[in-house]
Amino acid sequence: LVDKLPESGQTKVEPIVDEIERFLTGAVRHTEPDRILATVLFTDIVGSTERAAELGDARWRSVLERHDALVTEVVTAHGGRVVKHIGDGALSSFSGPAKAVHCAEELCECVHELGLRLRAGVHTGECEAIGDDLGGLAVHIGARVGAQAGPDEIVVSGTVKDLVVGSGMQFADRGEHELKGVPGMWH
Repeated sequence: LVDKLPESGQTKVEPIVDEIERFLTGAVRHTEPDRILATVLFTDIVGSTERAAELGDARWRSVLERHDALVTEVVTAHGGRVVKHIGDGALSSFSGPAKAVHCAEELCECVHELGLRLRAGVHTGECEAIGDDLGGLAVHIGARVGAQAGPDEIVVSGTVKDLVVGSGMQFADRGEHELKGVPGMWH
């Protein structure tokens, strides 16, 4: 039927595979994306553009490499996994929110040795597992929650606050906010 399927990126392979499946079986199975419950932690270097301009490209790259290594070390020590480094920050995932919050606290302290300050956001929700990456609305919410934080600040969604009841963690109420592109108001 087909000598060679096109490489990914050249054309969409899925429609071709769907037609082959339809021809062979009479139907096409549509699988649901793999969804997992995860706590996401977004960290972002405060004032990174200004710092990069101050240091120059080579020195800034060195600081970023040290930052990325530190993030990987601290996230791993707290039982999480770095999903990806995002320019001047990172997306990490954890099996529970308390681990993510404690990790964020340590990261905010540790980066001072690099002359940096972080802002962090934590949210728990169902994410789409896309290979080693995570996607879906819960990831977007985590990023938007992190954008609400100031230097050396960790902002968590109301979901996280509710999930860590009894942990002894204390939170200041920041009220309800619209999160860019996310439906509804978020505490």
